[in-house]
Amino acid sequence: MSTILFLMTGADHWTLADGTRHPTGFWAEEAAAPYAAFRDAGHEIVVATPGGVVPPVDRGSLSADLNGGQENADRVSAVLDSFTEMHSPLSLEEVDLGDYDALFLPGGHGPMEDLAVDAVAGDLLTTALDTGKVLGVVCHAPAALLAAERPDGTNPFAGYRVSAFTNAEEEQAGLADRAVWLLQDRLVEAGVDFQEGEPWAPKVVVDRTVVTGQNPASAEPVALALLGMLA
Repeated sequence: MSTILFLMTGADHWTLADGTRHPTGFWAEEAAAPYAAFRDAGHEIVVATPGGVVPPVDRGSLSADLNGGQENADRVSAVLDSFTEMHSPLSLEEVDLGDYDALFLPGGHGPMEDLAVDAVAGDLLTTALDTGKVLGVVCHAPAALLAAERPDGTNPFAGYRVSAFTNAEEEQAGLADRAVWLLQDRLVEAGVDFQEGEPWAPKVVVDRTVVTGQNPASAEPVALALLGMLA
């Protein structure tokens, strides 16, 4: 059995270019599907957030429309209800990476607000990379990679093939023209080899110990790829 750390957002909003706060958090499916996969495979789960706050779910991500119908929305909600580890998260400063075999980061716009600029999260990801921990990162969660930095100012993920929520998807979701910055643009600026698939279709990219997924539909495939690497 392995122990997997869910590194999750603590932000319940995303600050837009005009200063308004767009309500958000983590995206329900991106936490629920991987949690169920890891739990069913017998692994232990621990959650950590900035400040040790309980991670907030994006309420919109629980809707029937965004889950392919009410039945699937109810299934996702039921999994989140069973995800009791979220009720008592560690703070990032309390995390000892030696206790974990892998890290998983679900998306939602929340990470754009906090993990993208959290130096502790950046240090944890850098150490995880350097020590060979398996990293699973989905949708907007690759924003956390932007907080990682070497002493010389370079990003440790530069040169890695990475997928994440694309500019095209942000435009279709209706927030691109209101954002301060776009994730795809910033990852490219950081030097990653950005891998873009069709909007909303599952896309998983594996590069060494880093597994990334483009969007919510990619969350479960990323989790399964991560499980394969732990086997």
